[in-house]
Amino acid sequence: MKILVLGAGAVGGYFGGRLAEAGADVTFLLRPKRAELIARDGLRISSRFGDLKLQAKSIVAGQVQPDYDLVMLTAKAYDLASAADAIAPAMAGGRGCVLPLLNGMSHLDVLDKRFGRERVLGGVAYIGSTLAPDGSIRHMSDFNSIAFGPRHAAHDAVCSALVAASARSKAKFERVEAIAQAMWDKWVMLATLAGMSSLMRATVGDIVATGSGEALMRAFLAECESVAKAEGHPTPQALHEGYVAMLTRKGSPATASMMRDIEAGGQAEGDHILGDLLARARKHGLATPVLETATTHLEDYAARKKREAAR
Repeated sequence: MKILVLGAGAVGGYFGGRLAEAGADVTFLLRPKRAELIARDGLRISSRFGDLKLQAKSIVAGQVQPDYDLVMLTAKAYDLASAADAIAPAMAGGRGCVLPLLNGMSHLDVLDKRFGRERVLGGVAYIGSTLAPDGSIRHMSDFNSIAFGPRHAAHDAVCSALVAASARSKAKFERVEAIAQAMWDKWVMLATLAGMSSLMRATVGDIVATGSGEALMRAFLAECESVAKAEGHPTPQALHEGYVAMLTRKGSPATASMMRDIEAGGQAEGDHILGDLLARARKHGLATPVLETATTHLEDYAARKKREAAR
């Protein structure tokens, strides 16, 4: 199985690196500067599951050929259009499938339209990681797994091949038949964490230490779960209880990458993670005031960034 990973950042670099470490045939499609850095220093990962320094195979735009069985797409949602353009040459021959690891659901519509539903798997990544200033990847969580699964009968072979290719990986790659449910489950949790930490500019522990923080966190989670239920993907009770425990844990340092992106002055995935969820809530006539507040906050942030960039 030949695998192409778009980028070698906190998610793609980690999971692609773990696959390559396990002996899979992995190539990274990189920007020239990132390719030069990895050629010089290697793909470097620090993790509780074992550190890694790998002389990874990489290519740049213009070198992509349509001879890959799987293309792993780990771009941020606001880069989805350019990411689809970047992998298009690899998909041109009709051979491969794309495994997107974006959060939310709306990216599936974009990729289905571009490449066809029969070539777009479902997938979700569970990891806390970041790209350090020196270009290495720092894995910061106790979990490092990918759930993936078929959305079309044509996906069975490539899913089975990925199971085999990842068998010896230090990261967990799990085939899940009900992949849409898994994606919705993570979206509910992430929207709550990202929305609250971005709105409050605080960790979970700091939020729940305030007078109303825990109540707001629980209300946000309930709103997100109400949207999932209306869309046909109710959150299982066991997961709900786990989410409540995680999102209300006293002293928790947990935040979301969305908050870190905002604090760094960068772009944020507000539309994809929160805006799309709010649009679905409105479609079903649901009252979601905390979600609406957080979404408005992110919309205001994006508008200010656009205005400042135009000066």
